Amino acid sequence: MQFDEVAPGVYPSLIHPPYQSTRSRGPMQPPLRVKAPAPARDGVRFSPALVGPKDLDLTAHGSSAPLGEKIIVSGRVVDEDGRPVRRSLLEVWQCNAAGRYWHKKDQHDAPLDPNFHGIGKMFTDDDGRYRFVTIKPGPYPWGNHDKAWRPAHIHFSLFGNVLAQRLVTQMYFANDPLFAFDPIFQSIPDAAARARLAAHLNMDHTDGGNALGYDFDIVLRGRHATPMAL
Repeated sequence: MQFDEVAPGVYPSLIHPPYQSTRSRGPMQPPLRVKAPAPARDGVRFSPALVGPKDLDLTAHGSSAPLGEKIIVSGRVVDEDGRPVRRSLLEVWQCNAAGRYWHKKDQHDAPLDPNFHGIGKMFTDDDGRYRFVTIKPGPYPWGNHDKAWRPAHIHFSLFGNVLAQRLVTQMYFANDPLFAFDPIFQSIPDAAARARLAAHLNMDHTDGGNALGYDFDIVLRGRHATPMAL
């Protein structure tokens, strides 16, 4: 398997001064390209038993429905030539509708929801499609600078079919007014690449009066690659 190189400006800057923690953790030397066939040759496989029925519905883990706007997120995972990435593990995690993660390090002044832990996982199907149900996350303060608030987002981890397709990214919601003020989103130099991180409302995928549907397609590597977003 061969991959085109990802175009300049698609991946975020390794050191982006407005994103303050990159100053201390970003590499000071340019990366080295290593020619190794295994990442593009050897397959990545997980047991189907890894995913249970409730892993595709982040709203089904409590004793009652979680608070917030229920949504459905779906899309396709493809390679640079539009071919489906089949039977590949996709993991998601997010904060709740109030903007707080179910994690001991998140202690900001927002309520936890006992019915929402914000963790899910699934496999793509034979057409590369995925679908999960969740709650639209809220924005939250993160202390990077004065008045620093993250736009609403969901974290995605994808393993692809080979190691070279590994991707960790974030899905945002189109037209969020916080985009212009977020150093993580703005660390991706190319505006078109940033736009590929935004999910869009799709009424065809909306479930009646139950949940709004959003589309988010993902391209692993090469042309029109979905950017990394850490």
